[in-house]
Order: sequence, then C-alpha cells, then structure tokens
Amino acid sequence: MTVALVQQQPTADPDASLQRGLDALATAAGAGADLVVYPELSFTPFWPQHRAGADAMARAEPIPGPTTVAFQEAAARHGVVAVINVYERAGDVAYDTSPVIDADGRLLGRTRMLHITDYEGFYEQGYYAPGDTNAPVYDTAAGRIGVAICYDRHYPEYLRALALQGADLVVVPQAGAKGEWPEGLFEAELRVAGFQNGYFMALANRVGAEDVLTFDGGSFVTDPEGQLIAQAPRGEEAILYADVDLDACAQSTARRLFLQHRRPALYEGGAVAR
Repeated sequence: MTVALVQQQPTADPDASLQRGLDALATAAGAGADLVVYPELSFTPFWPQHRAGADAMARAEPIPGPTTVAFQEAAARHGVVAVINVYERAGDVAYDTSPVIDADGRLLGRTRMLHITDYEGFYEQGYYAPGDTNAPVYDTAAGRIGVAICYDRHYPEYLRALALQGADLVVVPQAGAKGEWPEGLFEAELRVAGFQNGYFMALANRVGAEDVLTFDGGSFVTDPEGQLIAQAPRGEEAILYADVDLDACAQSTARRLFLQHRRPALYEGGAVAR
C-alpha cells in the first residue's frame, strides 16, 4: 500500500487552497497512492494562532459540508482513501475533526480531537470542544486506519486504544511549528509509539509562514518496529510517498509480545500498589 502525505501551505483564500488540495489528491493518485493524508486544518489558515473572537464559529463548517463533499467526489473519481482535517461546526459547538473517506467516496466517519491544548500560538480551547468520538479505527480500502489528530498523539493511552482495535496504520494530521520542540522529538515520539503498538504511523505536517507561526513541514512515516522509513523536506511544499506493507504489523514485536503480555487489571482502573 502506498501512502501520500500532502505537505501543502494553505492561503487566506480557502477556495483556492481547497482546489490545490484536490489537485494534490489527483497527483498522488496518479503516482499510485492508495491513501492520501493532509495536515491539521488542511485548507485554511491555522485559526488558533490568534485568540478566538466572536466570529470564530462562523469559520467552521458542517460535516458533510463543502470540503468533505468535494473530497468524497474526488476520492471516488480517483479510487483513493482520503483523510483530511477541518474545523467542524456541529450545532452550537465546534471540533477539530478528521473525516475519513473511503476509495468509493463514502464518508466512513469522523475522528474529533479529544485533548485540547491552550498556550501561546495555539489558543485551541477558544475554538474546539473536546472530542466525543473516542478512538475509532476504520476499515478502508487501504487497510485498518486510525487517526490521532495533532495533540492526541501525546497520549499513550489513546494510541494504545487504537492498537487494541487492530489499527495497522495511524495517521496524524499535524500543525507543528518551527522551533516548537527539540529537533527530532516528534520523530522519536512516533517511532516509540509505533514500536510499542505494532503499527505504522504517518504524520502530515503543515508548512510555511503564517501570521504568528511558521510551520515546519518534515512530514514522515515510521514502521511497526520504530524505524523512520520516509521523511519530507522541512520548510517547503512536497508530497511524501511511502510504500508500507501492512502485513508486517502481524509480525511486529508489539503484536508477538507486548500486546499479548499486557496485564490491564493491574494498572487500569486505579489499582493500588501493596
């Protein structure tokens, strides 16, 4: 299976950014991709770099909505699975959400980011409600796929929940800024998570300078033994392709050993040491 990570800078014109995203899907499909993944807030500026104002909700859109429908049509036309990320409006609340679209254009579901951070340049609690979709894994034409949106990847229990549901690949729509963390830490974090859980991980990062933040790019893929197998350049637009053999997950160290030898009764539910 070939995964394509679209490292593309959105602009202030959402319609133009959406069209560029659709063009990238067509390019990736033409290059043989089975799955195309986009960064966090794929086709708009990164709104939370500014504190939320009274108009914040007006920037959100429903799912299904214009962006999701456009990608459903494109996914069906090109026969690829797509994972995007949008600022979702649902009634009186909004979420950071990744719709998962199968290769026939069906909307399989949505993953909403569960954990919401708030610090300088990432004022996310003013925009997003904590997600309520738990940790779904989707049966797609490209395999069993889970989604960990940006901040959720920092929670080992969330990543383990995806493993326990049989995810073979976890995709991470990301908004990682230049200089935000020590160099190599993002890669190390996902390498360890993939090794501990026995699946591939694919992080699609934003790129380019915006009002407050400059996003770093460097999208990458790791394998079930924790090896970095592909990485995009930093600071420039690119589509990163990686061939992944999902059958390797069954023979991973985590599935042969770690997951079989778990003792959850001893450390879940607040067990007290004696």
